[in-house]
Amino acid sequence: MANSSKDRRQGLLAKTYLDEEEGLWIAPCEAIHTFGMKISIDAVFLDKTCRVRHIRHSLKPRRIAVCWSARSVLELAAGSVAASETQVGDRIEFVAN
Repeated sequence: MANSSKDRRQGLLAKTYLDEEEGLWIAPCEAIHTFGMKISIDAVFLDKTCRVRHIRHSLKPRRIAVCWSARSVLELAAGSVAASETQVGDRIEFVAN
C-alpha cells in the first residue's frame, strides 16, 4: 500500500515485471501516470467504499488515467483485471495475509 507521499511518488517505477499476485494500492488517489514506468498495468479506480468506479486495462508507459470519483487506485499486472472478471460496480475486499 502506498499511503505516504514518498511511496506514491515511487510507485511501481522500479518494476520491470509484475507477478499476477502483485499490485500496489495507492490511497488517497484519483489520477495516476505511467511516465518513467517500464511495464503496462491495469488500473482499478475505487471509491471510498472500495467499489470499482473505473478500469483502465493495459495502461502503457507514458500515459495518464483519471477518475474524479475515485478515492484510491489499485495498480495490477496488465491482464489481471480481465482474468479476474472484475467489473465496474464490483466491490474489492482487502484481506491481510
